[in-house]
Amino acid sequence: MCGIAGLFLKNPALEPELGRLTAGMLSVLTERGPDSAGFAIYGAGMPGHLKFTLRATAGFDFLALPAKFDLTCTEHDDHAVISFPAEREAEIRAVLARHPEISIVSVGERMELFKGVGLPDEVSKRFGLQKMSGSHAIGHTRMATESAVTTQGAHPFSTGTDQCLVHNGSLSNHNDVRRVLMREGIKFETQNDTEVAAGFVAYQLREGKKLDEALHAALESLDGFYTFVVGTESGFGVLRDPVACKPAVMAETDDYVAFGSEYRALADLPGIEHAHIFEPEPAKVYFWERAA
Repeated sequence: MCGIAGLFLKNPALEPELGRLTAGMLSVLTERGPDSAGFAIYGAGMPGHLKFTLRATAGFDFLALPAKFDLTCTEHDDHAVISFPAEREAEIRAVLARHPEISIVSVGERMELFKGVGLPDEVSKRFGLQKMSGSHAIGHTRMATESAVTTQGAHPFSTGTDQCLVHNGSLSNHNDVRRVLMREGIKFETQNDTEVAAGFVAYQLREGKKLDEALHAALESLDGFYTFVVGTESGFGVLRDPVACKPAVMAETDDYVAFGSEYRALADLPGIEHAHIFEPEPAKVYFWERAA
């Protein structure tokens, strides 16, 4: 039993409130996932630049990186976000490879991804979620059932640029799918089934599919029971398996689309009393995208 929250803003005037609203949604879902929590937020990007979200061992001096490698760095507890011109990606990766105490959590033009062990309120406070802004965010509160309680095993999982996924449920064929994806060059850091789902979506996007098409492909290839919420640079998607045994509720207004594992996660959103509230149907892809 885990908790999922997602918020996609249609109204740019709400973007400064994205972090605060997302933190509140995750807090309400604490009982569904007290082991660990995480979130991905799609904020402002700089044209021609990439962001790496990094995680390091306790005490690592992230703020020494800018002076050494001429990049922008913002520290968030044991995570940090560095920004640099996209043409330097190979160089920066080579530099980071010489530091085994650092791992790359995510890569994107706009996405930043943070996760850690602890209650959702603790994780949100640790990384400063309440003060973050952006166009959309997804988050997860985890109750571990099939792998250890670690930061690495927490959601969201990201295996592609500006792409991440959170999951409530269990996949029965993830080992087979993992082997196929590894032959296609998708890399995995854990044995978590959710990372396989993220890798599957990332592979479909890499092959030229749009997010809604990638989620339709998941229905054909992923066995088990699941609710997925997926983020990309421009989009936000939701998919439940054909049985739909995991709880899910959505709300849509002129200002936003929101997802929660339970309605109470949505109850404090602005204008919720006027929202269209609905339960996403089994095996149906729901997809929203930012205007170009």
